Amino acid sequence: MPSIDLSIELAGIHLNNPIIAASGTFGYGEEFERFAELSRIGGICVKGTSARPIEGNLPPRLFPTSSGMLNSIGLENVGVDAFLRDKMPLLRHVGCTVFVNVFGSSEDEYVEVVEKLNTCEGIAGYELNISCPNTKHGGMVFGQNAVLTGQLTAAVKSRSRRPVIVKLSPNVTDIAELARAAEQGGADAITVANTFLAMAIDTDTFRPRIHTITGGLSGPAIRPITLRMVYQCVRAVRVPVIGLGGIAKVEDAVEYFLAGASAVQVGTANFHDPRAPFLVLEGLERFLKKKGLSSIRDLIGQMKL
Repeated sequence: MPSIDLSIELAGIHLNNPIIAASGTFGYGEEFERFAELSRIGGICVKGTSARPIEGNLPPRLFPTSSGMLNSIGLENVGVDAFLRDKMPLLRHVGCTVFVNVFGSSEDEYVEVVEKLNTCEGIAGYELNISCPNTKHGGMVFGQNAVLTGQLTAAVKSRSRRPVIVKLSPNVTDIAELARAAEQGGADAITVANTFLAMAIDTDTFRPRIHTITGGLSGPAIRPITLRMVYQCVRAVRVPVIGLGGIAKVEDAVEYFLAGASAVQVGTANFHDPRAPFLVLEGLERFLKKKGLSSIRDLIGQMKL
């Protein structure tokens, strides 16, 4: 049987395979280098990068749930200048496609980060985290308003020298509307989806489990919901959709591909096993061989109705 072709073209970017380590779960890559050869996976989306350093929220910031995890890290990061100076030199030499997750509290901050990243070699594209409050619009979250989503995407796209991927928030009534807004703003691809707003309370102390009371829920518990959202977005837009949410084993990833996702991101599973993206990748090749398929493209969007 001929070898399996796992390569894809994502927003004009060639990836050796469709498995990407999700932002916020894989650090800057260097933390995971000792566990596996980073060049094996399709790409790394480094943790969110802002115009200036952010220390993040006070602890407790993480809480394991029965089927996932609550987090309220607060987008802690070193800031774009330190990222370019201290993190990119290593990332340029790991042989892996690098995506940089970008966020801010205003359009201007997003653009500032992207313009600085534009000057750096070794970055394939940008992923916009739009699950952030817009301080110039009374704290309204970019990703919960179609107009703001479209405006922000257009503002960044007009200044970007690289493909722009928009990471949608699931905390909306109609995610397809937001997907269309991002596409109309010029997004080259979309990621579906970020974490779900959630909370937990300690019944012994009567206190919230995390300092900020609410946080983002991720992990296997959200997979059926994000899978539905991926399916809806694939039908709503023409740009590629990246599936994200609760992928821990190859069958989880296969569900997203069948729903139409062009690539997937592995996130919370990295906290349980730093080899998770690599294990999913190995399993994907075995799965395709077992099904007699020669290419990942033979799997994408092939759900039978």
